[in-house]
Amino acid sequence: MQIICGVDEAGRGPLAGAVYAAAVILNPERPIIGLADSKKLSEKKRDLLSVEIKQHALAWAIASCSVQEIDEINILQASLLAMKRAIEAMQAQFGIIPTLVQVDGNKCPKISLPCEAIVKGDSKVQAISAASILAKVARDAELYELDKIYPQYGFAQHKGYPTAFHLEMLSLHGVTAVHRLSYAPVRNLLSL
Repeated sequence: MQIICGVDEAGRGPLAGAVYAAAVILNPERPIIGLADSKKLSEKKRDLLSVEIKQHALAWAIASCSVQEIDEINILQASLLAMKRAIEAMQAQFGIIPTLVQVDGNKCPKISLPCEAIVKGDSKVQAISAASILAKVARDAELYELDKIYPQYGFAQHKGYPTAFHLEMLSLHGVTAVHRLSYAPVRNLLSL
């Protein structure tokens, strides 16, 4: 029997916060209705589906790479490392080894399992959709926490993305420990 593990990340584009990845093996006997690319779902719908995925999936895990790691190894490598961590955490936690890992995008993480990269996989493969939802909900939760620590930056609203408001707050209040220094809009402020 084929055991497919879907993997996706959230948070490649933002200027702040960690990048998250999730790995999910869905249970064919407990289908989850409404799975889709997390970007196409409302926050409320994502939150509800996240709970359902955790309850009904055969296995799942969420992992991340810190801002420091992103700055050290670049966002692509950090995304792939977060994916690898999620897959390994899922295997360790649930003891299920997938026969195939399907990843959203065009690159696979460095893992010893058969892996297939699928462009727009989060809208084509249910397990990848589920992973995209878990990763996005976990990342958003981190940004809500960062919003409490740095209320003036508006992290709860823009989730760290380079909105006009975020860029304005960056230039007004400066760069924080949670900003990605390797990203041009942040780096450019440091060189002023």
